[in-house]
Amino acid sequence: MTDAPETPFPIAQAQSFIEALPHARALGMRIERCGADGVEMSMAWDARFVGDPETGVIHGGAVSALMDTAAGTMAMFSRDPPAITATLGLRIDYMRSATPGERVRCRAVCFHRTRSVAFIRVTAWDDDAARPVATATGTFTLDPLPGGRG
Repeated sequence: MTDAPETPFPIAQAQSFIEALPHARALGMRIERCGADGVEMSMAWDARFVGDPETGVIHGGAVSALMDTAAGTMAMFSRDPPAITATLGLRIDYMRSATPGERVRCRAVCFHRTRSVAFIRVTAWDDDAARPVATATGTFTLDPLPGGRG
């Protein structure tokens, strides 16, 4: 057991993983930063993702998809070599609506890991990082990649 990932991972490898996910491509997700200390991702505001046309507020489902994807990416790369992962559980607490027109960003960190499960925390924000849009805590499977050492 360990409390943190063993090694940082290359941003290109993480972005390739994101681009292989149809929902991440459709939502325009991108890796902003990644390493052993966390994964930061973002998604631009897009009229297609608006849940309330009167206010222009992005749908909570788009925000939750961003948070789940960032958390899964963090889990996947929390091992060396990377692991296959799936969401076991994800609790999201919404604090406020994201500001219409603003890019939504999130940061996922692995706060604990066993041989087979990663425990991840995620915070999402928009133009005001001091006022989160949402926070999440999740658990993710860690299965070795085929041909991997562990």
